[in-house]
Amino acid sequence: MAMTKIAADHKVILLQEDYDLLNAYFQRGRPAAVVNEKQNFKSLAEELNRALILPEKEFPADIVRLNSTAIIKDMDTNRVITVTIVMPGQADVKKNKVSVLAPVGTALIGFKKGQQVTWEVPSGTRHFIIMEVYHSTSMANNLSGK
Repeated sequence: MAMTKIAADHKVILLQEDYDLLNAYFQRGRPAAVVNEKQNFKSLAEELNRALILPEKEFPADIVRLNSTAIIKDMDTNRVITVTIVMPGQADVKKNKVSVLAPVGTALIGFKKGQQVTWEVPSGTRHFIIMEVYHSTSMANNLSGK
């Protein structure tokens, strides 16, 4: 099923480094391993074409990017979920590492804390709000007291 985002006019904001990595991945024509990932592969490729690309020094701290950990709340069930968005080869459900090509990964990347995200999954439409975003360096700093 197609993934949709609540803010149709939302321009995806990507870190230059993430854009380069994802663009190279798409240029190599990596086939999606899972059938559901094929549509997400296409959706994410389309978002790359219209994304606002920023260098690290200008990248807002509250936007989901690769290797970000996002705390999201399911608006229908009030369930809170923590996920880290990673490249497909790094995905590990047991560690809450979600592929950028999985429905939730594709839906979250480029969105910021406080925004609502909606996407279609085989079981229906899901509505989430991004409650918090941590980047791997900011999480390390938080854990070390910096």
